[in-house]
Amino acid sequence: MANRRKSSRSKEKESNWQERVIQIRRVSKVVKGGKKLSFRAIVVVGNERGQVGVGVGKASDVIGAVRKGVADGKKQLIDVPLTKSNSIPHPSNGTAVGATVMMRPAAPGTGVIAGGAVRTVLELAGVRNILAKQLGSNNPLNNARAAIDALDSLRTFSEVAQERGIPVEKLYA
Repeated sequence: MANRRKSSRSKEKESNWQERVIQIRRVSKVVKGGKKLSFRAIVVVGNERGQVGVGVGKASDVIGAVRKGVADGKKQLIDVPLTKSNSIPHPSNGTAVGATVMMRPAAPGTGVIAGGAVRTVLELAGVRNILAKQLGSNNPLNNARAAIDALDSLRTFSEVAQERGIPVEKLYA
């Protein structure tokens, strides 16, 4: 039993989670005695090997807000299917509130052509060649969530073939 625990801990250390703060904003709440100031942090967490999540944390200090955002991001991880050229398998759109993100696979050597929060999400997901465009809102939280929605809707050829109950070779015919 002890060996299982040790191996799971070593896997967590090997996974090398990276955290990037997209935005830190000072927010206030009006209470009986006046205004209570706190901080909101939007954090993207990923391992650059197909797992990424977006989290939000609020606390009275910046460090606490970032810590809570990282914990929230790890709770909301998604798996992203990547191709051999570290791109996505097919074009995808994602929406969150007023933000829409459009993503298209790109040829090797293209790089990550995206802006703002979407670029951060894609880089921490491990995508290296992609074209992405933010449409509608320029709110960083909604754009990050729209990017997560677009990445979550991706499916591989084998997944589609399994859903249809046919061999992968028939998809190309």
